[in-house]
Amino acid sequence: MRSTSIAVIVFTAVSLVGCGSRTGTEKGAEAPFRILVTSENSGDVTIVDGGTLEVTGKIPVGKRPRGIHASADRRTVYVALSGSPAAPPGVDESTLPPPDKSADGIGIIDATQNKLVRTVHAGSDPEEFDISKDGKLLFVSNEDAGEATIVDLDSGKVLDSFKVGEEPEGVRLTPDGKNVWVTSENDGTVTVFSIADHKIIAKMNVGRRPRSINFVPDGSRAFVTNENDGTVTLIDAVKHSVIRPIELGQRGQIKPMGSTLSPDGSRLYVSTGRGKKVFIIETATGNVAGSFEEKEK
Repeated sequence: MRSTSIAVIVFTAVSLVGCGSRTGTEKGAEAPFRILVTSENSGDVTIVDGGTLEVTGKIPVGKRPRGIHASADRRTVYVALSGSPAAPPGVDESTLPPPDKSADGIGIIDATQNKLVRTVHAGSDPEEFDISKDGKLLFVSNEDAGEATIVDLDSGKVLDSFKVGEEPEGVRLTPDGKNVWVTSENDGTVTVFSIADHKIIAKMNVGRRPRSINFVPDGSRAFVTNENDGTVTLIDAVKHSVIRPIELGQRGQIKPMGSTLSPDGSRLYVSTGRGKKVFIIETATGNVAGSFEEKEK
């Protein structure tokens, strides 16, 4: 479903796009950083000061900006753009206007100038993506096509595409840089394809409406959030087999969506949308260590 959101990167924004320099000079001083947040409704990327949490600017990028990631050197930011109309739950998609395919792509932002410098073709209706270790390739989920594509950044060309199930969303490169995992919201699966030979090597059933993927640093285990099951699936990432679901709460109330690892990889933090909680999972055991709740202002 082509749903809409005013901020795609919320819980994971700091870990994904803490771009700009961290140049604190005084010993013990906290280095400055910025948070970049996409807004589908306004077609821009909002810049937030990481210290004050104040909005310091906006970067116009195009229609429906969604997934957002930074290059390894934090000088470039990539953002998925889609010309497909938003379709929140309950909307009859037959009543929507036709998609503007000319607006689909991956926008490339110069993070030093806060300016969109280029947009590359990345298949139909890009949703999320990840970046190869060498920074030359993008791996993109194409929501309305049920595909994932490999995009060469230098040429701006799609090198290959794979059928990965309806409404693909989450995309994650394995820690060794050899394979890419893609979730299918509609099919409840994770598809794995090899970068070297462009072949699908595994498909796993996880839960209802899987969203994000995270690996422990050594690549031995993976965690997939299942929005409509209230669970996170723990996976043996070497054997490509499900170990067990990790229960977070009552279905319909707790909706696991975004997730990110602690810097040392020992904990996974999972946001739950309208559940208003963030759960903490110990990655070594797969046990829930606790949760904290967003307070009403």
